[in-house]
Amino acid sequence: MTSDDRTAAKVASSELEREREAELENESALTPEEMLKLVEEQQGEMARKQLAPIPWMLGVWGVAWLVGFLLLWSAAPASNSPVSIPGPVAGIGFGVLIGAAIAASTVLGIRIDRGVQGNSSFAGAVYGISWGLCGTAFGAVGVALMNNGMSYELATLYYPSAFALMAGTLYVAGAALWHQKSMLVLGIILLVTGSVSPFFGAPTNNLVMALLGGSTMLFMAILAAVRLRRKA
Repeated sequence: MTSDDRTAAKVASSELEREREAELENESALTPEEMLKLVEEQQGEMARKQLAPIPWMLGVWGVAWLVGFLLLWSAAPASNSPVSIPGPVAGIGFGVLIGAAIAASTVLGIRIDRGVQGNSSFAGAVYGISWGLCGTAFGAVGVALMNNGMSYELATLYYPSAFALMAGTLYVAGAALWHQKSMLVLGIILLVTGSVSPFFGAPTNNLVMALLGGSTMLFMAILAAVRLRRKA
């Protein structure tokens, strides 16, 4: 028997096995209860895959928020920080961290509904892109205000609050899209943090942002990861 004959025999045997398996599946049809259970398991698996990026998104922002705002606070002479960091280094570090968090959120937001067709996929893509668009818009407004006379002291109050309000609004929107209570709670906390922190003045507002905003994000990231693992 030639190699071609053996290959053809293997293909024919595989086709026969698939036909037998199909016949056995038809003979052992699932009951309505079993079908319902199978559908629920498939839906649960799809939901877990869709929501898997959320803990990463929360964790990325938590690290960026905590470290970034601590850098800004440590760079201020009036902060009484045990570690003194040069202002330019803190500013560049903060910008890099927030930029990286926005980029990561854009990618992760798009991936949330990857593989899902229709409105859900569109919603995930728009949500991911919104992080970059909103971050750019809030930053541009700050630059425009400074060009029109806003002082450095006011800018140190504007930028932290602006990004907190941006992130809080987007997390609330994400909670509405994916029915995630943890995202809703985090969004509300960030909105409150962004609204209240300017009353503490600079540089204490940065410390409030780091401890309240950053710590809450990290806690929510761990909570979301644990919940997804329990559903697995």
